[in-house]
Amino acid sequence: MSWQMAVVGALGASQYQAQGKIGKYNQSVQNRNAQVLEGQATQIEQKAEFDIAQFQKQFKKLEGETTVALAKSGVQIGSGSAYNIELSNAYEAKLQENLIKYNSEVSAANKMEEANFARISGVMARNSAKMAQISTIAQTGTSLMSMSGGNFFSGSKGYNQGAGSSKSLFTSNSAYR
Repeated sequence: MSWQMAVVGALGASQYQAQGKIGKYNQSVQNRNAQVLEGQATQIEQKAEFDIAQFQKQFKKLEGETTVALAKSGVQIGSGSAYNIELSNAYEAKLQENLIKYNSEVSAANKMEEANFARISGVMARNSAKMAQISTIAQTGTSLMSMSGGNFFSGSKGYNQGAGSSKSLFTSNSAYR
């Protein structure tokens, strides 16, 4: 084996290892991205709970102000239009709470989908690196075969020259006639 063949083999092995490391790194980056996105989904859900608590606090304040305003104007609380206003406000409050929950669930589900896609991207990056490694092995092997004149695996010279060789073990008697 010539020194050139050794260099080609070493470079091929080095490239193979680098491609494997790159694939693993890219997969780990995507897995980390997925963890971050899952954390964001959890934060969205927790923020929804906080938003609902804040809304309920503001709603109770509004209810109190409405009750005081109605009492000041001489309206009997709990009957007639006061009751209708109270009931309407309660329905609106429940609708608003459900809307906050729904929006947070949709946002959290979107983050989870992004996380799943990140993991899939990581697997694809790893598989792409494996394909690049296979290509490197094939190209390195092809280069070594062409450098050896097709006899890379023969080990001996003279007797196994390959299919296209013009040398022969037997000399023709016609040359001596």
